[in-house]
Amino acid sequence: MCSAILALRADRLPLLLLIVWALSRTVEAAPVKIATWNLDWLTLLPTPGLPRDIPHRSLRDWSELAAIGQRLNADILAVQEVSDLAALRRLFPSRDKTLILSQAPIAQNIGLVLQPPWHILAHDELPAFDRSPIHGGHALRPGLDVLIGNGIQTLHILVVHLKSGCWDRLWNENGHSCPILREQIALVSDWMAARENKGEAYVVLGDFNRRLTLHDPYFLKMTGSLKPVLTTSGFASPCEGGNYFIDHILLGGAARAWLVRDSLRVLIYPPRDTALTLSDHCPVSVRLSLP
Repeated sequence: MCSAILALRADRLPLLLLIVWALSRTVEAAPVKIATWNLDWLTLLPTPGLPRDIPHRSLRDWSELAAIGQRLNADILAVQEVSDLAALRRLFPSRDKTLILSQAPIAQNIGLVLQPPWHILAHDELPAFDRSPIHGGHALRPGLDVLIGNGIQTLHILVVHLKSGCWDRLWNENGHSCPILREQIALVSDWMAARENKGEAYVVLGDFNRRLTLHDPYFLKMTGSLKPVLTTSGFASPCEGGNYFIDHILLGGAARAWLVRDSLRVLIYPPRDTALTLSDHCPVSVRLSLP
């Protein structure tokens, strides 16, 4: 009897191995969703010390934002305008998620929310993106340089929230924050060039506060000969009243080839409810097919 049972199992072994192989290939082939979301002064801090006109959110607002985050269901999510980890954790309470946030002395930090198996391998805050020590005025957001991995691939990420006010002005404009934005895109360019020199797959994403197109002089100066994929190119944002995007996802290095065709999405909020205070930005996402 025992020998018969062993023979039956051996006979089934090739089929079982084929099923396991097929399932593992399915898991490996599942696309990775990467997104960026400006959360519009997401904070639990007391109002004193903050601008008076920032959003004041009710429990219902927080619940709706959390539901939108669940619906978005991004594997890799860049966030902007978050005061601290307490506010971010309230929006993403699952302990399975990895959260990282810059530690700038302002209530508009930038960060990442990662779903398993993605995890942080290394990270560095880039204070040079805050140009206020040079130009004066209030402090600006830093950059956030994060190396992440899923056990198979690594991906180098730069999260940005650049200076507002120069959305579509000329390259030589000396007002409307354009000089500061030019300095910041030079920093982005240097970061991308370093990744290219090391042969790394990389992503730059966040709120650029610029309506970038392939022919925009700011985009051309930022990218030069690097040729990253501007995933929002050629599209208007339904969250921007039909204007070009200011929230962008750029793919460089090996990641250029990972973009799933026609995967750009904007998660639109439910029909406007005047009682809800959500965000003035909608989440923007694409999918990547990693080898």
